Amino acid sequence: MEKDLQNYRKSYEKSELNSGQLQADPFSLFQDWFTEVEKAQLVEEVNAMSLSTVGEDGFPKTRIVLLKKFSEEGFIFYTNYKSEKGLAIEKHPKVCLSFFWPAAERQVIIKGTVEKVPREESDAYFSSRPRGSQMGAIVSPQSNPIPDRDFLEKKLEELQQEKGDFTRPETWGGYIVKPQEIEFWQGRANRLHDRFVYQLDASAQDWKILRLAP
Repeated sequence: MEKDLQNYRKSYEKSELNSGQLQADPFSLFQDWFTEVEKAQLVEEVNAMSLSTVGEDGFPKTRIVLLKKFSEEGFIFYTNYKSEKGLAIEKHPKVCLSFFWPAAERQVIIKGTVEKVPREESDAYFSSRPRGSQMGAIVSPQSNPIPDRDFLEKKLEELQQEKGDFTRPETWGGYIVKPQEIEFWQGRANRLHDRFVYQLDASAQDWKILRLAP
């Protein structure tokens, strides 16, 4: 089977990114872009991002996770520590995040190191989740093979009989990605896109800004 996609084309003409729009640090610019996309309701989940890790088999793998908090400290998401991504992070604590907001013709790519957030922060977030989401985190041995759907449904049914609050599983919690590099991409006509990358100078704790060719 074959499908020719050579004629799939789009002209990017909605906006631009020039040096006068840049902020001194990438977090301020990210917040501006995030807020603009969110307020314009251009996408359903503005906080959906691709997370790329290098697995124990040496292969990279990318999946969608949800950003739950960001600040000048970094970008936080939550998952099962024993999942495929959790085990990959444990062995190779360098990852890449990517946000693609097609309706705004924008992309942000973040490279950084990753570590677990404090236990108290994971506890607080787990407690804030809907009960159904809490139960899902408890019953799912994420990324591990299971015999069938009934396996999960039965475990959920048993858990639903329990009263009171649930405690966060030790195998579930948050990660924070601390950026070393953040690139902003704005689509432009004729494929001459605007690209600026912020690179962290760790010794000076300052950001260097470079314009990249599209």
